[in-house]
Amino acid sequence: MRLILVLLAAAVVGWSEPPQEAIERVLDAQVRAWNAADIDGFMAGYENSSDTVFIGTKIQRGYEAVRQRYHERYPNRERMGQLSFSDISIRMLGADYASVTGAFRLQRTQAAGGDASGVFSLVFRRTPSGWRIILDHTS
Repeated sequence: MRLILVLLAAAVVGWSEPPQEAIERVLDAQVRAWNAADIDGFMAGYENSSDTVFIGTKIQRGYEAVRQRYHERYPNRERMGQLSFSDISIRMLGADYASVTGAFRLQRTQAAGGDASGVFSLVFRRTPSGWRIILDHTS
């Protein structure tokens, strides 16, 4: 019973937190997970749904396809490098959706692929487990 009350309290706090702050926490957690070479932790920021979409050089549909893409493209800590986000802008699209734009930078050795940078736009949706990315367009 005590665990149920703790979980309910956590859910209420999560829903009462300002959406921009909750979304920033998701992005911060993604950077921490990436820099710890934890792709599955990074993927916790995405909605685990067959409707989740990643757009890069091609369109990938479904959480598992996106997760597999990251694992294949970044198979080890060296290839992952150190991630940072900048120029983050969050725009609410109603109570349960938000768009996020920003820039990313990966710092890596030349042997690991060299530095990479670009921009992204994300669509977040408020889910029962918190704010999650449902659409990621990164270039």
